[in-house]
Amino acid sequence: MVGDVRPTYTAMAQRDDGWWAIRVAELPGVFSQAKRLDRVEAMARDAIALLLDVPPDSFDVTVREVLGAEAERAVNGAIEARAEALERQELASVKSREAVRTLTRLGLPQRDIGRLLDLSHQRVGQLDRPGRSQTSEPRQGDGRTRIRPADSALRAESRDPAPDATDDLPER
Repeated sequence: MVGDVRPTYTAMAQRDDGWWAIRVAELPGVFSQAKRLDRVEAMARDAIALLLDVPPDSFDVTVREVLGAEAERAVNGAIEARAEALERQELASVKSREAVRTLTRLGLPQRDIGRLLDLSHQRVGQLDRPGRSQTSEPRQGDGRTRIRPADSALRAESRDPAPDATDDLPER
């Protein structure tokens, strides 16, 4: 058989009195509820399987949250701001990496480079290695992009707390 297509159902989830009220768009009369959003798919899947008398893994379920205009604007604003922050962070990482490589070529030790760039000397060492990058991956189950740093670059970096006796030793 060429290309068996699994049916896909859309579970519409709308917050109502402390619960997510679930209706299945393609199957009028199929309703369920869930306390948390992460349970909506399973509850919809169970209701669909029961109504159609099919195994719960024989179809796909897409969850679509139904929010009011104010909540939708707030969610979209937060997602857009995080995406913009990620872009700015990626630019900062590129610029920091360029600065580290330039200062290393000029013979500065990692601790001095860290002090100049307001980074720890360990972070300077990481930036001086090839192949480090940021990633942004979608979470499984929804289309929104969640920000996930590949390393700790999004974490605020701080300067070395105080010089110690090894500061004057040459770096490797």
